[in-house]
Amino acid sequence: MKLNTKPLPGMMELLPEEQMEFNRILGVVKAHHAAFGYAEIDTPVIERTETLLAKAGGETEKQIYRFKKGDNDLSLRFDLTVPTARFVAENISHLTFPFKRSQIGKVYRGERSQRGRFREFYQCDIDVIGREKLSLNYDAEVMAVIHAIFKELNLGKFTLRINNRNIMSGLFEGLGVVGSAVELMALIDRAEKISGEDFSRQLKELGIGREAEQMILEFIKIDGESGQVLQRLRDLATTFEKNTRFLGGINELEKVSGVLKQMAVSEDNFKLDMLIVRGLDYYTGTVFETVLDDFKDIGSVASGGRYDNLASSYSKEVLPGVGASIGLTRLFWSLRELGLLKFQQKTPAEYLIVPFTENEVAVALDLANKMRTEGKKVEVLLEEMNIKKAFKFADKRGVKYVVPIGEDKAKSGEFVVQDMITGEKSLL
Repeated sequence: MKLNTKPLPGMMELLPEEQMEFNRILGVVKAHHAAFGYAEIDTPVIERTETLLAKAGGETEKQIYRFKKGDNDLSLRFDLTVPTARFVAENISHLTFPFKRSQIGKVYRGERSQRGRFREFYQCDIDVIGREKLSLNYDAEVMAVIHAIFKELNLGKFTLRINNRNIMSGLFEGLGVVGSAVELMALIDRAEKISGEDFSRQLKELGIGREAEQMILEFIKIDGESGQVLQRLRDLATTFEKNTRFLGGINELEKVSGVLKQMAVSEDNFKLDMLIVRGLDYYTGTVFETVLDDFKDIGSVASGGRYDNLASSYSKEVLPGVGASIGLTRLFWSLRELGLLKFQQKTPAEYLIVPFTENEVAVALDLANKMRTEGKKVEVLLEEMNIKKAFKFADKRGVKYVVPIGEDKAKSGEFVVQDMITGEKSLL
């Protein structure tokens, strides 16, 4: 019986040239994490189930990979934020606050297998965790990091869509529909994917009255530049008497958007958007999603938000945090499907040294060692083949330069480098 060698559904494998492009994008992400001062950590892929589910529930609990090992109830991590909260609680006496962390690793979710959705995927996360308090300035900073990353990736215009959970929660309080808050947030989260008629029908099914329905419809249609959006929200606030949560959310949104501008993020790249909810249960304030304007069908390519209470399950200390995450596997897959990535190199080597016969191998290896000490990436073709085949091999590998070594060059010690793109030759 022939073994099935295909990867499991929802698991992505890459060819070497694809992996190199994946690593290039990963390098951009890492560089900007470091540029803003985020220190790398790594946490276990396997955690105690009770730890992972301390704050998350609902769909999250249904999607985790869970198993028993002896008496231990264990699960694969479904994100990097929850393990980070545990990490901070465990190592609190060794950390300096605000603690800024970067973590890049694989996470696992047992979602329904479908095109473009993955069960194993890379997340690239940054988080800032405070002790007792955490400035709203950090809400802006994590978004500024995302802005810097996508600017360098040069994937066209993109928009950070920003909201605040307190605004939405305050709205529901003001309308007297707090009992349906979870269902309402889920409905608003998918509002762009359904018709206005369906949206109104589902509001009615939730028992939302006519007046509240009109207010919710007016709320989610608020649009414009940040100043206009904030003013319309303040106008809406006048209909609620002493709604501190609603007003507090507006003030936080105003503060964060103002700091974003100070961080050189222009309104060309962000908007205040009342349709942004974020599905995870632990967000308590700022929430955001990032979309590529020319490729909106991809969906959100980076997201995050504020979670003031996440670490409370692991520590008596108050440890508010804010974070941002890029789902790199899905982003890479989407860009590849759209033909936006180039796969030219199949090797990290820039130079290919080609000894003509076994007699020149020792010289080739010595030259390669010298070049590597100079910081060059060098491959030696140790399989004997004629020069025509060797150049064809180099072309397929995407190597930039070839150094052929025949008997005469081996004796003279003068080596010629041929540029594979221009055909130009020069002495090494």
